Amino acid sequence: MNAVQIRSAERALSAGTWLIVAGAMLYSILTVTPLAAAHTPDRWAWTAPILPLVVDAAVVIVVRLDAVLARLGGHGGRWPIALRWMTGCMTLALNVADSALKNDLVGVAVHAVAPLLLIVTAETGLAYRRAISAAVVALETRQQAERDARERAAIERREEAVRRAREEREHAAALAREQREHEARMAREQAEREERARREEREREQARERAEQAERERLEREREQRERERERRERETAERAEHERRERAEQERRERAALLSAGPATDKLPEDDARAVVAAAHAEGLPVRQAAELCGWSVGWVSTRYAELRGPVNGVPVDLTGTAR
Repeated sequence: MNAVQIRSAERALSAGTWLIVAGAMLYSILTVTPLAAAHTPDRWAWTAPILPLVVDAAVVIVVRLDAVLARLGGHGGRWPIALRWMTGCMTLALNVADSALKNDLVGVAVHAVAPLLLIVTAETGLAYRRAISAAVVALETRQQAERDARERAAIERREEAVRRAREEREHAAALAREQREHEARMAREQAEREERARREEREREQARERAEQAERERLEREREQRERERERRERETAERAEHERRERAEQERRERAALLSAGPATDKLPEDDARAVVAAAHAEGLPVRQAAELCGWSVGWVSTRYAELRGPVNGVPVDLTGTAR
């Protein structure tokens, strides 16, 4: 029998035991409750099912703990035995009491079946579980012994293999010693040749690196010279652009001053001239009224030109060529 079969037998025993316990408890409650109710005051008749429940709960505890102890290989002593037999006798007595009081021997026999079956099942289940536990221990012991034997055999095989390998290595070492010495001598000569070749290669590499370094330095100097020349040209271009910008600004300032120095216009200037005067006044920051006096146009027209000069209206560019009176 293997471990799987043992576990299957234990599950079958547990299922059968609990099925018998459940049936016996249900039968006991149905049988004992009328007896307890008949011997209880009427106002306490509702407590009649408590007695069989308490007794059967003790039976459940005994069966459950016996199963655990049997699985662990332990023994609870005399008290679990006393509790098991006491609960079994109580269950038997309560179940047959009603029939015995009525001198009904057939009823006594019928009602004694479930309690007796429960008592015998509890004892038998305990014995079965102890036997199963012993079988499991024996099986594990046998398996452990087999594993130990296999391990010892494997160790012996490994030791034998190690011994043979050591002898073979010693023999091979004795045969290969001269070959290694010859190979070592050839390796030294080869290493010397390779070292000379590497030294010559390093010298060639160093010469090539020096030449490359000189070329890189020359190119770097040329690049720096070109960069300085480019920066000089950009600086000269920026200086010329700045000079031209200052000259244009000065020219525009002189033109604006010339336009604004004429004083208030006696008549309305032509539109192009008026626009030029308004642009000059706006650039100089003159108020709208003073610009209107200088060009002879209305304040509203000048305000419109100021607005055009300030930028787009509502995000739309203003047409500066249009006319408005």
